[in-house]
Amino acid sequence: MNDSLSLAKQLLSEQSITPDDKNCQKIIAERLQKIGFTIEEMYFGQTKNIWARLGNTAPVVCFAGHTDVVPTGDVSQWTFDPFTPTEHNGKLYARGTADMKTAIACFVTACERFVAQNPDFSGSLALLITSDEEGDAHDGTTKVVDALKQRGELIDYCIVGEPTAVHVLGDTLKNGRRGSLSGSLTVQGKQGHIAYPHLAHNPIHAAAPALAELAETEWDTGNAYFPATSFQISNINGGTGATNVIPATVNVKFNFRFSTEQTEDSLKQRVHAILDKYGLTYDLVWSLSGNPFLTEAGKLTAVAQQAIGEICGVQTELSTTGGTSDGRFIKAIARELIELGFVNATIHQIDEHISLDDIPKLSAVYEKMMIELLK
Repeated sequence: MNDSLSLAKQLLSEQSITPDDKNCQKIIAERLQKIGFTIEEMYFGQTKNIWARLGNTAPVVCFAGHTDVVPTGDVSQWTFDPFTPTEHNGKLYARGTADMKTAIACFVTACERFVAQNPDFSGSLALLITSDEEGDAHDGTTKVVDALKQRGELIDYCIVGEPTAVHVLGDTLKNGRRGSLSGSLTVQGKQGHIAYPHLAHNPIHAAAPALAELAETEWDTGNAYFPATSFQISNINGGTGATNVIPATVNVKFNFRFSTEQTEDSLKQRVHAILDKYGLTYDLVWSLSGNPFLTEAGKLTAVAQQAIGEICGVQTELSTTGGTSDGRFIKAIARELIELGFVNATIHQIDEHISLDDIPKLSAVYEKMMIELLK
């Protein structure tokens, strides 16, 4: 099991700030090639991706993850250098420990042990690794999925190594994620002197009732797997900076995190209906980061819960909370998909770290899942 820690340290030492993979995928590919995987490099733009596969029959069990990490912030604020993985008080510190290089190391070593012990296993193993998850996500997993879809390669069971645990390893796995739809609304008015409002038209005043209704609207009540769809305003910008000028425009940025009770089109239609109700003159630019996806409780979730119970001794909760992930792309070709990784308490933070004891446990969970899914 020390192999997982050793490989994790190799990957964590690479300064792979998104979308620069450095040598991470090369390290991973060399390990997988030694146990018979075929490695396909898929480069799009500046993004490195690999699709590694062993076997050519169903079922296909795929592990997915990303080698890129977010920037470190002020390095002087870190207790240890963020790209020098350091063991301290039972924890492993480095950028990417939780999100999610160590999980990738656990994937790889679990595959190594599984293949050594089951050389004639039924089905196929695969890994989909990108370096563009933390950035724009335009040339990473989404492009690989498009290529696989075009040639008819599908996945039966996919495990994404995103950090999902809340308090202890295994307490939570994600069986879906909410969609994310953003809008940039510009309401038009007429600039004028604040002392002569009858000669101007204040777009902030005009927009306020519509914004209040948008904020108070119940979009849905969620369902058995998802909380209710939420609408949040993140920015309101208007004015010239002077206190005696009515502005010509106001810009409002907002976001929906939406459940499978909604679609992109249904939300857009309802927003436009509210804005039109108040007679606003406006421009609205939409941006969809991802649609919601869901794997209902079934074989993959049951196998994961059983493995976690045996290895970690905890009962696992299914959850769809949190932000978006590359699972939103992979679900297009995956029959069942979950996310399962380390505790997420320090992701994207200074002094990101995980428990050293959790590393062999997570690798063992992945191995146990392979045994059950490919027996």
